[in-house]
Amino acid sequence: MALIVQKYGGTSVGSVERIREVAKRVAAYQRQGHRIVVVVSAMAGETNRLLDLARQVARRPSERESDALVASGEQVSAALLALALQDLGLKAASFLGHQVRIATDSAFGRARIQSIDKHRLLATLADGTVAVVAGFQGVDRDNNITTLGRGGSDTTGVALAAALGADVCEIFTDVDGVYTGDPRIVPHARKLGRVSYDEMLELASLGAKVLQIRAVEFAKRYRVPVHVRSSFGDEPGTMVIEEDKPMENVLVSGVAHDRDQAKITLLRVPDRPGLAAKVFGPIAAAGIVVDMIIQNASADGITDLTFTVPRGDFQKALSMVRGDEGGLGVQGIATDTKVAKVSIVGLGMRSHAGVAARMFEVLAGEGINIQMISTSEIKISVVVDEKYTELAVRALHDAFIPSRPAESRRPSAQESR
Repeated sequence: MALIVQKYGGTSVGSVERIREVAKRVAAYQRQGHRIVVVVSAMAGETNRLLDLARQVARRPSERESDALVASGEQVSAALLALALQDLGLKAASFLGHQVRIATDSAFGRARIQSIDKHRLLATLADGTVAVVAGFQGVDRDNNITTLGRGGSDTTGVALAAALGADVCEIFTDVDGVYTGDPRIVPHARKLGRVSYDEMLELASLGAKVLQIRAVEFAKRYRVPVHVRSSFGDEPGTMVIEEDKPMENVLVSGVAHDRDQAKITLLRVPDRPGLAAKVFGPIAAAGIVVDMIIQNASADGITDLTFTVPRGDFQKALSMVRGDEGGLGVQGIATDTKVAKVSIVGLGMRSHAGVAARMFEVLAGEGINIQMISTSEIKISVVVDEKYTELAVRALHDAFIPSRPAESRRPSAQESR
């Protein structure tokens, strides 16, 4: 008998029919003797609908009230799934974030989990009841409802699995695993049987939408095995686990891309101590994530400084640097909102030389100009013109990832429970 946490995304609970199908799947696990905690997202499209209602009644909806509003989407899903389970003859109970006591900070819309009180869930499981938890939400020290940001139900699921010491956290979604590339761009991309936490962290941060990055961080920190799989079938998916020796033999595990990028260049800035802090301090304080940064070598005490931000934060970041243009001594600002980031990721890069050179050769062979470069131990990212995104992804996938299926084992029965 295992303790299993399952998380179902918005498409998995997107209709009454889908909720009934999820209930049947959960019931099958429970009848095998497993203890089950289920985390649910809001029904597909519901969060956007609620946010639109907020914008209809208020020009600038407050973050506190917006969190209280959108958290109701998961409440509906949790209650409906509990009812569907009861209709199948199972004992089931739904819980909201404050009932489980998922304690967070007070950063509305992007709160971080600080602690979880597992005792009520353990008591529920001991009674043979399936616990259905509303994902995406928690409560701060003043008992305000908070939400964890887009994709936050993944984080809820993995965090609960860590707190409960679960055997596995299954993330059920509308895709059947993690692929070596986006199948919509690379038709011959293949599903990975296993991927390491570090590789998944890189892929999630570089544009792969399968798992929310904070969920992967939790999984790595607490060594929670995560099984990414489809709720629309029974095939094993991809296990996200600690790395082992065979993983290190794979040079490149995946090619990722992110079109949600914008580039800002500060032209002819005085190269003096404190420049970077003066530019990026206020941007960080505004909650804007700066991704890649390049500062040219100084010539006569003058330099150019280029950085990228998410496209949705572009105008805000631009207005901030323009507001301090005089104080920074900037002689001009250049921008480009039609760029994309393309990356290769793999544990094998640690022990293989020449990967970057090969990547650059492949892109040059396709006539693709590289605007920025960023590297880590296991990834290389480049910024290119957005119109070349798909060409770059396909070319790099063909160059680094064999078209024939890799000889990686499927998840074992223990892993895929």
